[in-house]
Amino acid sequence: MAEKVVKVGLLGFGTVGTGVVRIVQGHQDDLVKQTGMGIEVHKILVKDKEKSRSISGLDNKITSDAYDIINDPDVDVIVEVIGGIHPTKEYILDALEQGKHIVTANKDLMALHGAEILAKAEEKGCDVFYEASVAGGIPILRALVEGFSSDRITKMMGIVNGTTNYIMTKMSQEGADYTDVLKEAQALGYAEADPTSDVEGFDAARKMAILTTLGFRVPLKLDEVDVKGISGVSKEDIAYGKKLGYVIKLLGLARRDEDEVEVSVQPTMVHKDHPLASVNGVFNAVYVHGEAVGETMFYGPGAGELPTATAVVSDLVTVVKNMKLGVNGRGMVAPYKEKKLKDDSKKLSKYFLRLIVADKRGVLAQITQLLANKNISLDQVLQQPYNGGKQAEIIMVTHVAAKSDMNDVLLYLKDMDFITEIKSCYRVEGGE
Repeated sequence: MAEKVVKVGLLGFGTVGTGVVRIVQGHQDDLVKQTGMGIEVHKILVKDKEKSRSISGLDNKITSDAYDIINDPDVDVIVEVIGGIHPTKEYILDALEQGKHIVTANKDLMALHGAEILAKAEEKGCDVFYEASVAGGIPILRALVEGFSSDRITKMMGIVNGTTNYIMTKMSQEGADYTDVLKEAQALGYAEADPTSDVEGFDAARKMAILTTLGFRVPLKLDEVDVKGISGVSKEDIAYGKKLGYVIKLLGLARRDEDEVEVSVQPTMVHKDHPLASVNGVFNAVYVHGEAVGETMFYGPGAGELPTATAVVSDLVTVVKNMKLGVNGRGMVAPYKEKKLKDDSKKLSKYFLRLIVADKRGVLAQITQLLANKNISLDQVLQQPYNGGKQAEIIMVTHVAAKSDMNDVLLYLKDMDFITEIKSCYRVEGGE
């Protein structure tokens, strides 16, 4: 028998909220065994009280007023799955003010206002957990805070947006155009009617900001993530990447060298032998390198009712265990290290470059010399006829170079009269 029943106020009863109720109701015996307490969804916030639900028998728990839940003295924990910034931020801060613990799946809120929320939680001695905000059912945040607590993380790379990974996978496997695959993803429900947040990399940037803050213990701001989306990736880029041994992924990268940090989200050529290259469809994966443990990778579904709800309930279980032990509010790791951002001269990577040039003697030699002047050497080169032989297409992969040097090269190339077009330039990971 449970010693006590912990009462939960659920803000939101959409896909994830429904999954939370299903798990709490269906796994009650397991939850009692794990925590020594029962867990009950006591009240549920909905927009439309008259809407039919896939779970019946909850009419007496439903309210359309968030403060029916926030101000209820019987509610111990607030689970927030409504999303958005306002009024969600105010709901959470008001709940913390009343001493209620928080579990949220809200990546936007935690990326933008996490520091303020965690500070309020520390002041009030409350837990705030947000495992479901990054990569759905993959337990990556808890791993960073607890599993790597005795290690020093130096690099994290993530495929953390299922929509873009689905699009890149379909383009790679079927040779399809971006526009066609996007329409298919929207028809299947993998992409929103307005896909901007996903395809332009903003969703992934929010997740990388959260991962960096927790993994490196620095107070990273969202606008400090360098972001580029996939809308400019062509099937030709993907085909040439394959010829050279690479696949394109929208990849988040957070790297730390001697306490200086860089964070970016951009389409990246990933070598076919790297573990992230085989992460396909709507799946997510986060690759973590620690000084002691070396390389590890966390893989799984990045969204969906039950995967995301599983992460939410896992956080809920942690809150309840902490309540039993009387240690709420003590397990959070707020950023405590000074933030030092790298300048472009210290951001090192290989690069994939695709150019349309005049088909005449000496062009490749001039391009090679320009790169050499910036201390950039070449690893691989392809040259193909273009436009019926009137021009040539040059595809190259460099050795490791500074971002500042590559930016200078791109500026010089734009001014050269024999360069018709710079088709693409991507970061390259793996294949050393």
